[in-house]
Amino acid sequence: MTLPSLQLVHHLLSLTEDSVDPRLFQQAQLALLDNVGCGLFGSIQPWGKITREFALSEAAKGHATLLGSDQGLTPARVAFANGTATHGFELDDIVQGALVHPGAVVVSAALAIAEEYDVSGQRLLLGIIAGYEMMARLGLALGAQHNTQGFHTTGVAGSVASVVACAVVLKMEVDQVLSAIGIACSMSSGIKAFTQGTGGMVKRMHAGQAAESGVVACELAKRGFTGPQAGIDGRYGLLSVIGGHDIRPEALNEHLGTSFAIDHIWVKAYPCCGLLHSSAHALEALKQEHRITPDQVQEIQIHSGERAIEQNSNTNPREPMTAQYSLEFCAGVSLAKDARDPQAYAQDQLDDPGVRALLAKTRLFVDQDMESLFPAHFAARVVVKTTGGASFEKTVIDPKGTDADPLTPQEIDEKFERLARPVKTAQAIQHIKSLSKELVQSPTMKQFSAALRQGNL
Repeated sequence: MTLPSLQLVHHLLSLTEDSVDPRLFQQAQLALLDNVGCGLFGSIQPWGKITREFALSEAAKGHATLLGSDQGLTPARVAFANGTATHGFELDDIVQGALVHPGAVVVSAALAIAEEYDVSGQRLLLGIIAGYEMMARLGLALGAQHNTQGFHTTGVAGSVASVVACAVVLKMEVDQVLSAIGIACSMSSGIKAFTQGTGGMVKRMHAGQAAESGVVACELAKRGFTGPQAGIDGRYGLLSVIGGHDIRPEALNEHLGTSFAIDHIWVKAYPCCGLLHSSAHALEALKQEHRITPDQVQEIQIHSGERAIEQNSNTNPREPMTAQYSLEFCAGVSLAKDARDPQAYAQDQLDDPGVRALLAKTRLFVDQDMESLFPAHFAARVVVKTTGGASFEKTVIDPKGTDADPLTPQEIDEKFERLARPVKTAQAIQHIKSLSKELVQSPTMKQFSAALRQGNL
């Protein structure tokens, strides 16, 4: 019997520019723009600077663009640095239910390879569509238990998704791709120690490492390096070694071709862990609807699932990573500041007195109704009690940015501009936006690559 992974790989490699619904290319273009924006903003964060300097220090010649610089380097190192930067401030997209951040991995790898080999813009977008599909399906197949036990699904599934994206961009042969996937499965990794105490910078690197691993695996396979052909769902494959009791190999090939993950992406509106978004959305809405000011707040109650309460409670975050994973800090930001402003989570803002005062008034509760919806939905019920005796409540099942309440193309444009503004001139920002929308007709990557390198502040 054919393994589900083999059927999926054959299906994804069979996709062509003519066989895919044109709408999906538009979705891939929006994903590209959103993740480039995330990468530009991440490139000026400490971890983005370090990985960029590391890549530049090797001076490895290539044609892939290192975000935030005007340099072209080898695609593997660029995928590593850009993937880390893109995943660098909790703003990159999510596949809801699969527990993965596809764009930081897939876009970073596919764009680097597309630039290196100067393929058409449409071929790049096709690779993104295929990479998102693999990452979503593999995330679902892995189940939730491995993540609960401490594996970071983006790092685990990302290496394989990166392979598929690069392989489609390069039109690689099936046997080469299966070897590359087998190689990448041995590179798959990432643990969630970053959620506890000091988060450090490593969580951001999981996406960069996965993007790089896929590029390296493809380059090795192209040169004849072989790997196990059933690295995903064969004996001692990724699912059986890392997955828990709830693995679903059948998710790899269920209903192939009937819908695509790229059509159902959660484009993040809030710069924090996805588990916090429903709370941020609810508090933002209550603040606007009832004109709540911080001095009026007596208590904030957040009723959410077990994962959010156990993983995301931190009443004294000391660095951006832990602040972005703190429900209490997120609550303070949502009522005292702009919930969508990434600067609210910057290192020099972590002791903001208004945010800290609200953090101290926030109480967390496990809600079985919200828990029953996980992992398909990251739901929360929020209650704000005021000093005047009023009580306001709101439940959000799917927050802003999810497939149920998506950001519009205009909102994605606005998000890109906001994130790119500290890095690029206004003219350069508009140029990138304009050329990204023309990629589907572009026979080469040269113009887009040039735009990515110009106008650095």
